Amino acid sequence: MQAVLAALTRVAQSCAGVVLLVALWAAGCALFDTRLPGPWATWLASRQLILEPFAYRGEMDQGILRYAWASLALVMQGYALALLFGVPLGFALGLSPAFRRIANPVIQLLRPVSPLAWLPLGMVLLNRSAPAALFTIAVCAMWPTVLNISAGVQNVPVEYVNVARVLRLSPWRRFVKILAPATLPYMFAGFRVSLGIAWLAIVAVEMLTGAPGLGGFLWQEYNALIYEHMILCILAIGVIGLMLDGVMSLIERRFSPGGGR
Repeated sequence: MQAVLAALTRVAQSCAGVVLLVALWAAGCALFDTRLPGPWATWLASRQLILEPFAYRGEMDQGILRYAWASLALVMQGYALALLFGVPLGFALGLSPAFRRIANPVIQLLRPVSPLAWLPLGMVLLNRSAPAALFTIAVCAMWPTVLNISAGVQNVPVEYVNVARVLRLSPWRRFVKILAPATLPYMFAGFRVSLGIAWLAIVAVEMLTGAPGLGGFLWQEYNALIYEHMILCILAIGVIGLMLDGVMSLIERRFSPGGGR
C-alpha cells in the first residue's frame, strides 16, 4: 500500500510541475506583448495534427506522430552507427594507454563541434542529405559512449584483472566475464547521454536538410509564421526525449547486475 501511495505521490508531483509550466506559459503570454500564442490558442491551431496523428496530406502536412516517427527512424539509425563505432573505440582507448594518449587530443578537438558544422561536411563527403544526416548524428552522439566506456575500462578493479590472469582466461573470455560486466554501468551512462545528443542533433539536421520530420516541420512553420505549430513541435520533441530516456533507463535496470531480479 505504501508503494502505491508513493507512486501516486510521484505522479501527482510530476503533473503539478506540468500544470505549473502551462500556467506560467499562459500568464506570460497574457501579461507580456509577445507574438507567441498561449496554450489554448496552440491547442486550437494544432488539434488536427494531434487528433489525426498519422494523417498524411503531403510531405510537410502530416500528423504529429507521423513526423515524430520519421525523426525517430533517422535518430535510431544514426544512434546505431554511433554505438557501432563508439563501443569498440571506447574499449580500445581504455585498454591501451598509448592509443589513449594519441587519440585523446583528436577526440577533445572533435567532440565540441556542433551538428551545424558536421552536416555541411557530411554533404561534401557523401553528396546526399540522408547519408549526411546519419553521419552527423553518429559523429555527434558517439563521444559520450566512447569516453564513458574508456573511463569504465580504466576503473576496472585490479583484483578482477589479477583473477583473470591467475585463471589464464583467453582475451575473449576475459572480455566477456570480467571487462564487459565491470564496465556496464559506464556503458549505459554513455548510451543514455549519446541517445539524448542524437535526439538533439536530429532537430538541427532536419532544419538544415528540410527532411519531413519534427525539425523540418518546425522550421517550415517558423518561416510560415505559424507559431502554434512551432510550439507543438517543441513540446513533442521534449516529450519524446523524455520517453527515450525513460526507455533507456528501463533497459539499464534490466541488464545491470541484479537489475532483472
